[in-house]
Amino acid sequence: MHLMKKPAILLIAILASVLFVFATAKKTELVRKTETASAVNSASKENSSTANELFSALHLSEAGLNETVFNSALQGMHKLDAKGEVRKDDIITIIDFSQPSNKKRLYVLDLNNKQVLFNTLVAHGRNSGGLWAKSFSNEASSLKSSPGFYVTEDTYMGHNGYSLRLNGLEKNINDNALSRSIVMHGAPYVDQSAINSLGFLGRSWGCPAVPESQHKAIINTIKGGTCLFIYSPDRSYQDRSQIFNS
Repeated sequence: MHLMKKPAILLIAILASVLFVFATAKKTELVRKTETASAVNSASKENSSTANELFSALHLSEAGLNETVFNSALQGMHKLDAKGEVRKDDIITIIDFSQPSNKKRLYVLDLNNKQVLFNTLVAHGRNSGGLWAKSFSNEASSLKSSPGFYVTEDTYMGHNGYSLRLNGLEKNINDNALSRSIVMHGAPYVDQSAINSLGFLGRSWGCPAVPESQHKAIINTIKGGTCLFIYSPDRSYQDRSQIFNS
C-alpha cells in the first residue's frame, strides 16, 4: 500500500502544477487585456479632449459647424492617415450637408495653427435637392453629390477653369468620383446673388463648386493629398460607411 501512494501523490503534484501554470497564464492574460483596454480608453479620451480643444480654439460653433460633424471628420482623417491615404494631415476640409446651401457650409481648417482658413458657400449636385442636399449617388450622369471621405489630388485646367481632382475613398459610396469627374472648381452660380434670386444656391453636376472669387486660393491650399469630408446626416451613408463608423 505504501508503494501505491507515491504515484498518486506524484500525479496530484503534477496536476497542481498544471493548474497553477494555467491559472497564472489566465491571470497574466486578464492583466494584459485590462492594461490594453485602459490604454485604448486613455487614448480615446485624449483624442476626444484634443478634438474638443480644437473645436473650441477654432470657434467652429460660432461658424455654424456642429461638433459631432467635426469629430467625425477628424476621426476619419486619422484613420486614413494611419493607412497612408492622406499625405498632409495639417489641413482638413469639411463640407457640411446638414446645413442648407444658403449657409457658408464649407470649412478649410489649419489644424496645426488652429485657424479657419476659409468658411464659404459650396454647391451640391442638381439632382441632390434644392435648398438641401438629400439625395446622393455614386453613378455617372446622376448629377448628384456623393458624401464621404476624399483625398485631394492634382490640379488641371478644364471646362470649368482651374480645378482640383478628388479621389473618393469609400467603396460604392464615392469611389467613382475620378471617373465621374467630380472635382472642386469655381462657379458663377455659387454666389449670394443666386441665393437672393432663387432662395437657394445654384447647383452643380455633382461637384463641390465654390465661389469664383475664392476657388484658386482654396484649391491651392488643399491640393496634393489633404482630406476632404462631405458630411451628410443621411442614414444610408452613415450605416454603410466603414470610415465614418470606425
